[in-house]
Amino acid sequence: MTLRNFQLIIALLVTTTIIAQNNQTFSIGIESNSQYYIDDDVTGDFTEDDNFRSNNYIKLDYGIKDFSFGLQLEGYAPQSLLNYSPKYDSPINIGTYFASYSREKWSVTLGYFYEQFGSGLLLRSWEDRQLGINNAIRGAKLTFRPNDKISITSLYGKQRVGFEVSNGQLVGLDGNFDLSSILSHDNTSLQLGLSYLGRYEDISSSNPDFDPLTHALSGRIQFSKGNFYADVESVLKNKDALVEDGLVNDDKLFYGNAFLLNMGYSKKGFGLTGTFRRMENMNFYSDRDAAGNTFNEQIINYIPSLTKQHDYGLTNIYVYQAQSGLSFINPFLKAGEIGGQVDLYYKFKKESLLGGKYGTKIAFNVSSWYGLGAEFNADYQRVEVGILDIGERYFTDHNIEIRKKLSKKVSGILMYSSLYYNKKYIEEKSGDVRANTLVAETTYKFTSKKSIRIEAQHLWTKDDKKNWVAGTTEFNINSHLSFFATDMYNYGNDAIDHQNHYYNFGGSYSKNRSRFALSYGRQRGGLLCVGGVCREVPAATGFTFNLSTSF
Repeated sequence: MTLRNFQLIIALLVTTTIIAQNNQTFSIGIESNSQYYIDDDVTGDFTEDDNFRSNNYIKLDYGIKDFSFGLQLEGYAPQSLLNYSPKYDSPINIGTYFASYSREKWSVTLGYFYEQFGSGLLLRSWEDRQLGINNAIRGAKLTFRPNDKISITSLYGKQRVGFEVSNGQLVGLDGNFDLSSILSHDNTSLQLGLSYLGRYEDISSSNPDFDPLTHALSGRIQFSKGNFYADVESVLKNKDALVEDGLVNDDKLFYGNAFLLNMGYSKKGFGLTGTFRRMENMNFYSDRDAAGNTFNEQIINYIPSLTKQHDYGLTNIYVYQAQSGLSFINPFLKAGEIGGQVDLYYKFKKESLLGGKYGTKIAFNVSSWYGLGAEFNADYQRVEVGILDIGERYFTDHNIEIRKKLSKKVSGILMYSSLYYNKKYIEEKSGDVRANTLVAETTYKFTSKKSIRIEAQHLWTKDDKKNWVAGTTEFNINSHLSFFATDMYNYGNDAIDHQNHYYNFGGSYSKNRSRFALSYGRQRGGLLCVGGVCREVPAATGFTFNLSTSF
């Protein structure tokens, strides 16, 4: 970090301290995530530089009347954690900053900001430190609200890439309109949304049809009446260059589009929801050659996998990732994805036959995803895609979960999952997997603050690495202090040398707004997913320390 940046940081800290002393609104958030990696017979020797690595964040926010200001300092010393972007390469630097002015009908923000249009199919900028994602936009955003029925947002900027910004420029316009009043029905809502996003990146091209400005349009309708709701969103992206393996081929231009439908009905003790999504060539990055990068950098839109988000270790071994891109690479020919999921929730009433004394909750989930049915000519990079044609099966998951309170002190969860996982198209590796997983969990409460939780898991399959077993014990001594121990054992692996344990144990202490956690163990290599967005994590062994506090 340069001396000038260091002086700026000190000046900002002093300024915020003075403001706090003058009774202005002021808050600080601190987070530190550190690991010390060691050699291990199972996960291998640590051959990288710096066994100790740490990601650190200090977030400062304060306000003065109609003004608000924010600053996030970040430090990665001596390096960032394994498999985070190498662009996070500073011991301490300014990650993001902003200044905002807001009145009743309008607000303006300069600097870095986060924004989402609709569900995010067109645009979503957000931060997730666990995944190493921060695609904030640096520029200007203006929001106008002439009344409580209309909101219009315009923006311009470049996406954050490490401590720099993208070459590509974004310009957007989003409008949300509440049309409920025209229905003249109680308990009824109708919302309309329209969005535009342009991505401009001027690259050298000899193709007269190539346009450095990529246009994308989105329209959405949200309707609800009583216990029923439905929303639909559609996105169209004009012709743009094909990007494969980081290479931009502007000789071939392809359209992109997406369609999303959500429907649901709920009342006390019952809920039913369904989701359908179709995406074709919907990869969208602020710099074209960033498409498909393993660090999720410069992603413009938000395309998570729409499957059940599991809470257990073995149910997260074979995790689906949304397949939205177009690929002519043999044998992994892909044009996008089509599929959906259905969730059903039901609570058996207390004192009923299946409800018992305390009632019983049951949940079903089914998700199924396929490649778009298409005819490919890989040699000439041509493709004809059917609107609702279904191609290769990518992923199917069936789940049933039962939650039951057995007494005032004892509760339990029983879950069964059956899945199909196509490694060829999801991971671009040979083979597929059919696996079943059974999970049983129980919690015993000694007092309102003291409890023990025990879970047992078993995954069985004839494919890939075969059978696994896992267990977890978590002991909460009080509302502040807890300990845990967990282990995953790949006992069924055909290679006896790879029948390994992946254990982890540690504890945490929380008080007020602060939390400290320390653990030691092995990390299984594979996908780490949060909210349907994933990143690859390497196999590693070592100590992990986490600290978060705010005041």
